[in-house]
Amino acid sequence: MAIYCFQRDRTAVYPLPGRLPLSESAFNMDLQWFAAEDEGRTEEPTEQKLRKAREDGKVAKSADLTSALILLFAVITLAVTGKYMMGTMKEMLQFFLSRAPEIDASTTRVLATAFFNFYFRIIAPIVIVSFVAALMGNILQVGFLFTTKPITPDFSKIVPKIGKWFQRSFASSEAAFNLMKSIVKVAIIAALAYLNITSKLQDIVDLLNGTFLTAIQTVAGLAFRIMLEAAILMLVFALADYYFQKKQHLESLKMSKHEIKEERKQADGDPLVKGRLKQRMRDLLSNNMMRNVPEADVVVTNPTHFAVAMQYKYGGEMPAPRVVAKGQDNIALKIREIAGENNVPIIENRPLARALYAEVEIGEVIPEQYYETMAIIIKQVYEMKGISLEAV
Repeated sequence: MAIYCFQRDRTAVYPLPGRLPLSESAFNMDLQWFAAEDEGRTEEPTEQKLRKAREDGKVAKSADLTSALILLFAVITLAVTGKYMMGTMKEMLQFFLSRAPEIDASTTRVLATAFFNFYFRIIAPIVIVSFVAALMGNILQVGFLFTTKPITPDFSKIVPKIGKWFQRSFASSEAAFNLMKSIVKVAIIAALAYLNITSKLQDIVDLLNGTFLTAIQTVAGLAFRIMLEAAILMLVFALADYYFQKKQHLESLKMSKHEIKEERKQADGDPLVKGRLKQRMRDLLSNNMMRNVPEADVVVTNPTHFAVAMQYKYGGEMPAPRVVAKGQDNIALKIREIAGENNVPIIENRPLARALYAEVEIGEVIPEQYYETMAIIIKQVYEMKGISLEAV
């Protein structure tokens, strides 16, 4: 048999010199199957990741906790309804024994109906309580959750990942914990049975001289005590199992720094895309702003390098003057030219023109710190147009 070397990138498999090539077979196994898929996942899962996992039905849940609750409540129900169940079974026995001589083909259906009637009367309390306990156990762990994703067919999982299955089943902390848990549960039940039986050993021996009813009561009481103690201890261990399952669940959802970065991009938007959209909006505003210059109330200039056209509607329609066009150098010259053609006042104020050009985008109102300076300019515009301030 040839000895094979596996490249790290899994692009080639080649025999060592002097060896015969091995044909494709079950021995040609990809060593990357055994690589840890969670390598590099060091960050705690985000709220979005937890919410998505919950929507997919991936939640922390302990089957042992649900089973322990079912067993505990079933045993309690058995203790509460035991007298009723024994009475029903006695009634059923009397019914069939009394009709034993009359049994023939014509009474088969009647007897079958009577049997199922007695049967459901006996098991109904335990079935109902167990169902409620199972429902309660799941709700306590995961809350109200209904999703069909866990049972939706996924054809990509038809081919099993042998390496991942082998690692999870035999070489993981989960496998070790499950093995230890099973051994402890068996040991606990065996110990409880041994201690209870040895404590009642003399009573069991005395049953040889007792009545049939006494034997039933003794054995039933002993079995009930063992089941009740086992249910309580199983519930305690199930709580520990739930803590472990929750920890494993959070561990499986851990994310890499790259995943967190990509998630933030999807939630907040890719910065590159946002930048392009913003630039596109600016281009659109720049293309349309020349049409807004004739509607402006004043153009503030540098006087040649910067020009900012502003509009202000009186009567509370605008909280403050709004920039409708701005430009530098050639664009500033074009704004001045259009403003001159449409008799829009041009006011020179170098600090204000530079500040508004740098800080205020087209379509935005000016900041509050420029209100006082702008009020002086508006006053100059009124004086140029011959408008009295009292008339405004």
